[in-house]
Amino acid sequence: MASIFVSWPVSGFLLLTLFSLGESGKLLVVPLDGSHWLSMLPVVEELRQRGHEIVLVAPEINIHIGTSSQDYTLKTYRVSYTKEYFESHIKSLGTFVFNEQSFPEKMFTLYQRISNLTEMMVSTCQNFLYDRELMQYLKESHFNALLVDPAMPCGQIVAEYLSIPSVFFMRAIPCTLNDEAALCPSPTSYIPRSFTGYTDKMLFSQRVKNMLITLPEMWLCHFIYSPFERLASQFLQREVTALELFSGASVWLLRYDFVVEFPRPVMPNMVFIGGINCAESKKSLPQEFQKLVDDSGEHGIVVFSLGSMVSEIPMKKAMAIAEALGTVPQTVLWRYTGQAPPNLAANTKLIKWLPQNDLLAHPKARAFITHAGSHGIYEGICNAVPMVLLPLFGDQMDNAKRIESRGAGVTLNVLQMTAQDLSNALKTVINDPSYKENISRLSALHLDRPIHPLDLAVHWVEFVMRHKGAPHLRPAAHDLNWIQYHSLDVIAFLLAVVSVTLFIVIKCCCFCGRKCCGQKRRPQKSKTH
Repeated sequence: MASIFVSWPVSGFLLLTLFSLGESGKLLVVPLDGSHWLSMLPVVEELRQRGHEIVLVAPEINIHIGTSSQDYTLKTYRVSYTKEYFESHIKSLGTFVFNEQSFPEKMFTLYQRISNLTEMMVSTCQNFLYDRELMQYLKESHFNALLVDPAMPCGQIVAEYLSIPSVFFMRAIPCTLNDEAALCPSPTSYIPRSFTGYTDKMLFSQRVKNMLITLPEMWLCHFIYSPFERLASQFLQREVTALELFSGASVWLLRYDFVVEFPRPVMPNMVFIGGINCAESKKSLPQEFQKLVDDSGEHGIVVFSLGSMVSEIPMKKAMAIAEALGTVPQTVLWRYTGQAPPNLAANTKLIKWLPQNDLLAHPKARAFITHAGSHGIYEGICNAVPMVLLPLFGDQMDNAKRIESRGAGVTLNVLQMTAQDLSNALKTVINDPSYKENISRLSALHLDRPIHPLDLAVHWVEFVMRHKGAPHLRPAAHDLNWIQYHSLDVIAFLLAVVSVTLFIVIKCCCFCGRKCCGQKRRPQKSKTH
């Protein structure tokens, strides 16, 4: 009898899987190119294997999305830029961090680059929305749901136009707009804001800065999203704000995990799928990499990559890095496509592409030098490899701080570090056993879960498709205005009641006091003789 009850969860899961296979639906996917798409791709592939029809919409000029696949139908739209311009723009974003400029010059350059990127994204979105043939096709397709990366809100504008529920697949939206849109509490007292590099345990001065940074965040949000607000209002023919667009998500699939992220309040429609990209390695390494690993001997290997956007760096910095890598006995596999530094040591191999997750999964992996992108840090955690973190831009500084605060890595400033700094950091994470112990503990916590993040993501996409959204998870706070949400009307009413009551009590006391005092002070008649 016990075996029947033990087998029921497995049977129930199989029945649920067969049920989902039998109820195939139609899913519209609007991704964002680059690493964002690479992390979404496994979800799309799994949904296709479960029998769903996938239609993917992307600009005709892209890097990773490709032109055809058996897993989805690809629909493209024209854009105003060439492939050469797009690739050079992405490359310039990657090398911008290495420019030796003064702080004012660097901020002005950053402003220009954000402005150019926003202009290009708005132009791309406009071409998408006003492609009449494509929009007519989407309207006639009768999709069950939309899977979208909301970093560019164009996909959500389409969801509003087609009146279909949406699932957000993301790491975060700039300036913590995701918390505001989801109406998720985000106290500045213990939740560090983006780009601060703070932990959840802040000093008073840090809490002051953490609160004050919300002001430039508001400006950044307006600067980035106001063009999209105008475009959405024009296209949907009604006034639309970015906050309103983002608040329309049925489910938020968030690519992080509380093994890395600091504990914080969440909403019921938030699902955490951190580590979705680091599936268990079940295949052997390619022959060329297997030979490099085997030849490394007892010292093992170090995996080094600064991500897909940075493949070459200034020669002066490349030489400093090469000098540092030559000081360790391990074989270093460095993903690098630029000109080879003349001082490259014999233990360092420059490789244009490497199977990062498979190499980190190998028992001989001793350390991982990474730019602290979300993909990299979770692959390091999944495979329990201590890290040297060289954050470049975006959320990478915050990711690095979270790993360092757990004692699983060492963070360096890639601009200011010397060859000696990198050498010391690399030797520390390799030779100090505490780093391996801490990353192994994080790995054990992260992998101890009832369901893999990929299966969890697929389930919630299918859930939204089956039930036409998830309105039961949407808090009633979305229907309240700012005054009602913060109970300012209730507070004002209670203050008025208290004030009126106090006024009446005080008046009554004064009246009684005058009566009593008046009687005592009444003059007595003088006696006449």
